Amino acid sequence: MQAIIMAAGKGSRLGSLTEELPKSLLKINGKRILDINIAMLHRYGIWDITIVTGFQDEKMIEATRGVPGITLVYNPFYEFTNVIGSYYMGMKQLHDDFIYLHADTICDIRIFEELLTSDGDIVLPVDTKPCDDEAMKVRLENGRIIEITKKMPAEVAAGEFIGIAKIKKNVIDDLNTSTIGILRNKVFTSYFEGALQKVFDMKKYDVRMIETNGRFWGEVDFLEDYQRAEKNISSELLNF
Repeated sequence: MQAIIMAAGKGSRLGSLTEELPKSLLKINGKRILDINIAMLHRYGIWDITIVTGFQDEKMIEATRGVPGITLVYNPFYEFTNVIGSYYMGMKQLHDDFIYLHADTICDIRIFEELLTSDGDIVLPVDTKPCDDEAMKVRLENGRIIEITKKMPAEVAAGEFIGIAKIKKNVIDDLNTSTIGILRNKVFTSYFEGALQKVFDMKKYDVRMIETNGRFWGEVDFLEDYQRAEKNISSELLNF
């Protein structure tokens, strides 16, 4: 199994914390977010890890120097595209089942364990809770995910996708073709989930969700997210 980590963004919503630092290099209770995620991947036998960099990429080079299994891919267009551009830059590295991971997202190891052992061609952990406008929302039909978008009305959403997914290798060709199609149409503001939606619409893959069930996860976009992560992160994640 492989992993691809999206780590190109500027993290400008965190203000002075990330003015000169990729937010995945922020420390939570003394340990960098990126190091937490790499350690978790290594713990479960995932050593082939592609990290797509952008903002302050030289600091990402230094942060991963000597770490086994890391391939860095630079996205020179990170200021002009959303996450879809970073996935495009890294997608040629993928040839096996893989974990997709936002660099600013961390989760309880039990969520990650369940993700690894779940069946399905595409598996998304979902926090089944009321959602706000910022949330990447999902909608279900017969227990399967059929829609994923931030634009979804909150009242029809089953919950929020947490930014980590498992995708089987048989999906890669269609996922990459969908990504290229979005960029060919110059929809540079698309999230990676825009390509996922095109794959969902093909109705040829088993798309499943697992519930977070109140277990900890965090996406560090704002100062309050950072503070919440520092307060609630488990010692397990900090002590791999």
